Amino acid sequence: MTESVASARGKANDSKLPSAELRAKRRRVRTLKDKISRIGITSAGYGVVFSLALIFIYLFYEVLPILKGASIEPQATFSLPGVTEQDPLAHLIMERYQELGVSFSAQGQVTFFNSKTGAVSKQEQVPVAEGLSTTTFAAGEAIGGLTAYGLSNGAVVFTKPHYELSFPNDQREITPRLSFPYGEAPIQVDPQGQPFTMLTIQESTRGRPQAFAVGLTVDQRLVAARIATRENLFTGAITTQVTRAELPEIPNTPTKMLVDKSFRNLFIADEAGNLHYLDLTDLNQARWVQSVDASPNDAITAMDFLVGSVSIIVGTEKGELSQWFLVRDEDNNYALERIRDFQPHNAAIRKIAPEYTRKGFVAVDDKGQVGLHYGTSSRTLLIEDAEQGPLHNVAMSPVDKAIFTLNNQQQVTYYSVWNEHPQLSLKALWSRVWYEGRSEPEYIWQSSSANDEFESKFSLMPLTVGTLKAAFFAMLFAMPLGIMAAIYTAYFMTPKLRGVVKPTIEIMEALPTVILGFLAGLWLAPFMESNLPAVFSLLLGLPLMMLLMAFAWKSMPSNVRNRVPAGWEAVLLIPIVVVFGYIAVVASPYIEVAFFDGSMRQWLTDNGITYDQRNALVVGVAMGFAVIPTIYSIAEDAVFNVPKHLTQGSLALGATPWQTMMGVVLPTASPGIFSALMIGFGRAVGETMIVLMATGNSPIVNFNIFEGMRTLSANIAVELPETAVGSSHFRILFLAALVLFTFTFILNTIAEVVRQRLRKRYSSL
Repeated sequence: MTESVASARGKANDSKLPSAELRAKRRRVRTLKDKISRIGITSAGYGVVFSLALIFIYLFYEVLPILKGASIEPQATFSLPGVTEQDPLAHLIMERYQELGVSFSAQGQVTFFNSKTGAVSKQEQVPVAEGLSTTTFAAGEAIGGLTAYGLSNGAVVFTKPHYELSFPNDQREITPRLSFPYGEAPIQVDPQGQPFTMLTIQESTRGRPQAFAVGLTVDQRLVAARIATRENLFTGAITTQVTRAELPEIPNTPTKMLVDKSFRNLFIADEAGNLHYLDLTDLNQARWVQSVDASPNDAITAMDFLVGSVSIIVGTEKGELSQWFLVRDEDNNYALERIRDFQPHNAAIRKIAPEYTRKGFVAVDDKGQVGLHYGTSSRTLLIEDAEQGPLHNVAMSPVDKAIFTLNNQQQVTYYSVWNEHPQLSLKALWSRVWYEGRSEPEYIWQSSSANDEFESKFSLMPLTVGTLKAAFFAMLFAMPLGIMAAIYTAYFMTPKLRGVVKPTIEIMEALPTVILGFLAGLWLAPFMESNLPAVFSLLLGLPLMMLLMAFAWKSMPSNVRNRVPAGWEAVLLIPIVVVFGYIAVVASPYIEVAFFDGSMRQWLTDNGITYDQRNALVVGVAMGFAVIPTIYSIAEDAVFNVPKHLTQGSLALGATPWQTMMGVVLPTASPGIFSALMIGFGRAVGETMIVLMATGNSPIVNFNIFEGMRTLSANIAVELPETAVGSSHFRILFLAALVLFTFTFILNTIAEVVRQRLRKRYSSL
């Protein structure tokens, strides 16, 4: 009976087994699914690599124009109108639309002509009274356009080209004329009425217009005059006020003179190659401050200001070009310093024409070379042979798109210019740069200002240091908490408590970082500023309290410790943390009174430690909370997934749980823990909203925990919406993105290599 029942059951089971055909079909389906999955996963992997490559290519495409130099292309050549051998050229300029050029002859003939053909549009003569003649010419800063003629009686006539725009039939039409901003009547500069042999002028447009003139008379006297206009509120009549002074005697025979826009500094080059600095702050008590050998054993053949009239570009007979400006020392005294040199030309520099809105200039020499140079970046972008013979003059377009050159046959050549990003170079981006008005070379990021004379400062070093600073302090806070919490949760905590703690921490990762940044900036930063002793008590005292609690718990009798199930000990720390935190906050004002004269922030300031409310400490805590879930989750999974037979074998051999964790669990889980740290660090480096809202966005270079910073990502978020597409600022922001992308890519690559080596090393356990 039993045998028959067993036989029947066996037949029933055999009938339930799939046939050979069905098993083969299932294998084919499984193989197909595996193949589809393999293709899908492989395609996704290649898709990720392809996407990263596209991102890199796009960023590099936007950055590529930075690496390009400059170029000039001749467009037209014609004879310069309005000048003759008897009445040579004194000055040459171009208007902003590059449709007209303007020539000023030595005898006061002003000619407006077509910039492509040389056809005369209009000619005007500077009014000179009968019996007088022009003896010298001067031009102020190019951006202002003020020019002046010195007369044979020691008077000066100020002129300025003026352009009126109209659009008949939707076509732009420029109507030029010569204006006289300080009146057509000559202004007497030299009370003695001596003719001028040399003249320099400048105009200040801050407030009411004012002009300043310094002339060298035939009897070698320096005379100066400040000219201001005043408008009557009732009649509208304009009156001119002139303040005159005679300056100290000249140390040597001058060849070039320049006065700056502040009317405080006069610079004179002499025939021996010296550069003299005269302080005009008190016009009636002007004094010679300094004389420097700007060109040893070489004559100064050209000299002009860069825009802003702070920096002087000096050209010599040997073709050398150097930049100078006043530097203030610790005693608040100014001295001329040679800041930088540019690639020299092959012959004497004859003319320097500064750009109108940037710190660049064009220079021409006696062998027909044209050179494009830029001050801030110390770049020589172009030196090109434009003529076979010497070039005597050059003019730059106000928008830096074209230049005029003039050869010794009075032939003008119009060149189109491509020179979009001269202020960017590896040196300017990553090295210290000596900016105008600074006492030494510095790292500075300052991309914009309110005026056209601004010297853009595009040093990426403050942003890079700020990025590393924010990530460092965030990891300093998050790394020990995340890893230790992961180890305890995965290895020591009871499963029931782990089922509550792990999801709670992981759900923190879903909290928007903008919320963390908002809380950090508006709540945490003021709280920490008001309770600095409490903050440091928590950061330093809380770990100590936990160790004391652990020691006290270990010292308790076994019957007391056995009442708490294994893995629940962490719950006992909750009241300790809460109580200690409450005591630290309550005691904070008393600690400040007892040890810091009532204010720890003021105490830090008095001891030379700068404290900003939104600083690296705030960012470290706030970003640490954002990074902790990432580190914790990955590290906890790595520790928890260590094979049980390894830990059980270690315990069976007599090792304690702590020894097992240190000797078996951590080495085995080290690849995963290392990955957690690298992913956390990568997130900290790329974090935007927290650092944007909680750092103060100060682009400074230091690792002071009490000062703010600006990171690459935050800088991109702040400035990209406001920059002009295609501008140097726009390109530099894409370069910052490329630097950030490359940095994280290299970091992740190194991390993966290290992780694989760790995995290979401990895979035999």
